[in-house]
Amino acid sequence: MGNKLYVGNLPYSVRDGDLEQAFSAYGQVASAKVMMERDTGRSKGFGFVEMGSDAEAQAATRA
Repeated sequence: MGNKLYVGNLPYSVRDGDLEQAFSAYGQVASAKVMMERDTGRSKGFGFVEMGSDAEAQAATRA
């Protein structure tokens, strides 16, 4: 499966730290990144979370 997860349909107010905090309940978060518009600095409404292991990624996906 891999341990990098796509996270979509995020509110525009969500930032990297919010994403990391939400997924940390399911294991170690190696990285969390909300994609931002280059010109406006506004969130694009999606991001990526990299978990510490495949098992932790699967647990987060199930939840």
